[in-house]
Amino acid sequence: MKQLTYSLLLLGSLTFSCQQVQETSSPDLEPELSSLYDGLEFDMPRIDAPVFPENEVSIADFGAIPDGETKNTEAIAKAIDEVVSLGGGTVLIPRGLWVTGPITLKSNVNLKVDDGALLIFTKDKDDYPLVSTSFEGLETYRCLSPINGNNLENVAITGGGTIDGNGDAWRMVKRGKMTQGQWDKLLRSGGMVSEDGSKWYPSESYKRGAESTSGFFNVPKTTSKADFKVFKDFLRPVMVSIVNSKNVLLDGPTFQNSPAWNIHPLMCENVIIRNINVRNPWYSQNGDGLDLESCKNALIYNNTFDVGDDAICIKSGKNEDGRKRGMPTENVIISNNIVYHGHGGFVVGSEMSGGVKNIHVSKCTFIGTDTGLRFKSTRGRGGVVESIYISDIDMINIPTEPIRFNLFYGGQSPVLEEDQDAPEIDEEEVPVTEETPSFKDVYIRNVTAVGSGRAGYFQGLPEMNLKNINLENIYLEAKQGISMIDADGVSFKGVRVETEKGYPYTFYNTQNLSLTALEGISEEGTLPVKILGKKSSRVEETGMSTDQIAIGDQVPEGAVTNK
Repeated sequence: MKQLTYSLLLLGSLTFSCQQVQETSSPDLEPELSSLYDGLEFDMPRIDAPVFPENEVSIADFGAIPDGETKNTEAIAKAIDEVVSLGGGTVLIPRGLWVTGPITLKSNVNLKVDDGALLIFTKDKDDYPLVSTSFEGLETYRCLSPINGNNLENVAITGGGTIDGNGDAWRMVKRGKMTQGQWDKLLRSGGMVSEDGSKWYPSESYKRGAESTSGFFNVPKTTSKADFKVFKDFLRPVMVSIVNSKNVLLDGPTFQNSPAWNIHPLMCENVIIRNINVRNPWYSQNGDGLDLESCKNALIYNNTFDVGDDAICIKSGKNEDGRKRGMPTENVIISNNIVYHGHGGFVVGSEMSGGVKNIHVSKCTFIGTDTGLRFKSTRGRGGVVESIYISDIDMINIPTEPIRFNLFYGGQSPVLEEDQDAPEIDEEEVPVTEETPSFKDVYIRNVTAVGSGRAGYFQGLPEMNLKNINLENIYLEAKQGISMIDADGVSFKGVRVETEKGYPYTFYNTQNLSLTALEGISEEGTLPVKILGKKSSRVEETGMSTDQIAIGDQVPEGAVTNK
């Protein structure tokens, strides 16, 4: 075990052209795109990157000044309009320090942030008016996103430069996420502190907004725009908001320091996100990397994430708003991504009320994320998550679980913060309605995780069990073993769990459980498997004798058999 852990640690120019020319694409990546579809488990139309005319204009030709102080909002808008008037093309952000207010993208425009360019958004919140939008799956008002676009076709953000959302000017900071020196410096910068001294707010307006919400979530309950204006500073925008658009490409830049979520494609079709770096401070509240919401046909590959919340997250709206929209996220390939810090490496939920289906995740590496594969929801959401295929995932130093299903999610971080309590688990069944979330048909294979806190956690609902969960060829090394609660139709094949203490596998109220070629080793010498709960039934084990299975008193007689 130590040898395997050690081995894994080792792995580890300005131009202005007005002529219309023939449309071309970026360098030929057809073989790379094609390989993503090899062996795909579901039918999905092939998508290709958008192409643009070879018209290119530089923002410098429209009066933009790269001095790190001049606000270049108007110059960038004029450059975009010029390219649109030519029939489309590229707007170049050359090398330099370019300050700007919000940028509104338009169809047939490629915003290219060149190598060495730093595009930084202003701290002046007056530059970001309130707009009607969706955030955390709810229809609401937020400040206009630094990069935004709606109802577009053929749009891209490319290049090797950096886009900075100046998120520190927007975010609340929790005292427990900083050293004393960092906290003291933050206090000297201005703002105000909560009454209990645990939080720093950038302004009184932000503080009022924070007090208007319930729990850990960030959408005020009011529907009055006048009320929203009172706490406008609290309404942090996502940095890149592309809505209801088709043929979207992000390729190359670094996206960092977002006010809230970093990249948020919403109700888009044919999305390619590749070769980008997504960075947020680890302490950034709601500092998600990518939130793909109610989108259809997407490729996400060759990216790196190091963020303050979930890294690669799949969503489809929240509660009634999400069910009313009724747009699942479907047909998504996620491959060859690396995640460093983040609450989760690959995540589904918790806003999944419109449904999620046909998701392929492969060849990803998670290094020190709070969890690895994270599925979360709660009563009230509704929606169905199904047909999820995950393979060839490597994880190291995951402080909680490399695989986590939690259908009693209440906004908590995987590693509980100082103001958070563990979610309350209700064992009583409630009626199944449109508000009942369902997670089913999940296939996870070829996974290695070492240095974890717990090997796995699978928590369904008593009235809606996790269904058809399949693990194959899995190696998990952790302090504690796997716990599975309220699941129906589970297959473990070729799974090996090594723990420091306790049972490697504990199943509670789990039905139709198939265990084949299972291995469980505990340094305490505990039996490999423990079966608990009066609802446990039809447990079949192949390759292990019954004296290696601990059976609780409430388990019905004959529930566990050997083949």
